[in-house]
Amino acid sequence: MNGWILLPVFLPVIAGIFLLLMLSCERRRLHQAAGTVLVISALLALLAAWTGEKSVTLFYLMKDIPVYFHIDGISRIFVTFTSIVWVCVGIYAFVYMEHEGAEKRFFGFYLMVYGVLVALEFSGNLVTMYFFYELMTLTSAPMVLHNGSREAIMAALKYLFYSLCGAYMGLFGIYFLYQNCDTLTFTPGGTLNPALAQDHRTILLIAVFAMLVGFGAKAGMLPLHAWLPAAHPVAPSPASAVFSGIVVKAGVLAAIRTVYYVVGPDFIRGTWVQTAWMVLALVTVFMGSMMAYREPVFKKRLAYSTVSQISYILFGLSLLTPMGMTGALLHTVFHAFIKSALFLTAGVFIFECGKARVSELTGIGKRMPKTIWCYTFASLALIGIPPACGFVSKWYLAEGALHADVGIFGWLGPVVLLVSALLTAGYLLPVTMKGFFPGKGNGENSGMKKASVEISGVQNGITDDRDTGKKEPSLMMLIPLGILASLTIILGVLPNPLIHYISQLVSGLM
Repeated sequence: MNGWILLPVFLPVIAGIFLLLMLSCERRRLHQAAGTVLVISALLALLAAWTGEKSVTLFYLMKDIPVYFHIDGISRIFVTFTSIVWVCVGIYAFVYMEHEGAEKRFFGFYLMVYGVLVALEFSGNLVTMYFFYELMTLTSAPMVLHNGSREAIMAALKYLFYSLCGAYMGLFGIYFLYQNCDTLTFTPGGTLNPALAQDHRTILLIAVFAMLVGFGAKAGMLPLHAWLPAAHPVAPSPASAVFSGIVVKAGVLAAIRTVYYVVGPDFIRGTWVQTAWMVLALVTVFMGSMMAYREPVFKKRLAYSTVSQISYILFGLSLLTPMGMTGALLHTVFHAFIKSALFLTAGVFIFECGKARVSELTGIGKRMPKTIWCYTFASLALIGIPPACGFVSKWYLAEGALHADVGIFGWLGPVVLLVSALLTAGYLLPVTMKGFFPGKGNGENSGMKKASVEISGVQNGITDDRDTGKKEPSLMMLIPLGILASLTIILGVLPNPLIHYISQLVSGLM
């Protein structure tokens, strides 16, 4: 019986609801309960994913449309990095959320979102995926508005507006695919009925493009990207970490399922849809990097960076070639660890020092060298400097573009990726350089001003009491950060097992 694969879905969701309904709970017991449920759920999800292909039908929405779960290669990849990041960030949050308050509410939704994400990644057809895609938006929005400030409420509303508008564009496309596909069940190579697809080619291309733009809203692709830089500065840093590392990947997963498992890559190859998709992805890559380079608020800088980096993945998918998709899936995994580590670093700066702006971080490496080294490893990976993992995925993306039959994009894509990498170095490495080498007249205690921006519940007017002496964060914050930062190097030095697995998976889709 395969019904047990739903345990990692229902266990965290039910536990999260229970936490939300509890009137009160001692902080230590809250952490024990949330941590236990989170770890058990993650282990169950990994066990379900890696012990053979399984399928289960929960119920039927209509006669021929079930809420259906099926585990395949894509499910395994996504649920694995989701579980690793979610557990690491959850442990980190046990300390960080102390100064945010309302921990019971945060961990209640944190558990619920994990369960919904597992359901999304285990979805076996387009309708099931859409159902949990929408549910993920609704359950994750409270994590954005956690501190209750006006800025947080407005950011959460923007997140809801952009995500729901994008999802409705996806629903528009699903309606037409339902009319022209033999089934909406995910099948490698696609399920379009050849005769119907030929008769309704124009409207189907419009529908597919609407789905790509709509699901691209969650992934931060132009023109529906503005929620990311609005949400990250006001959300608690653990929420920012999982939003940037995991939640945005829901848009990537939806694009993969739509193009490679329902429509089929051959249907859009060489059409205006592929061209428009590549244009939007490359413009987003460049625009996101440029905005990050100019942004003085650290978490907002990282948010714009996410806008850029996720479109690396979308560009690789839009090439519709095995090498391009291999690079996209590699970058999907690597980016989850990289960006989560970077946002956890930002959280350390806020929690320990009250620093929200890049200009306030001068000399900070003298006080917390371990944290800055973790940040540096993740930064090198995001830039794409070997032996960090980002070099491997960007190599495949560039090679995929050069060998793809996509005209001008064959060389324009690598050029944009290279320019973006240079800009990435320009907005990440100065934190390391000035952190360790503040320069003459900039000692480790200089520039340590009061935090000028209220971010993640940090109160204005923080004094310099936390800014004197060498002080790393507690081990419960440092160890998860160290694990994620280490993975960015380990996966760069030993990438072959993952490359082999993804290459085999991709070969079955083309």
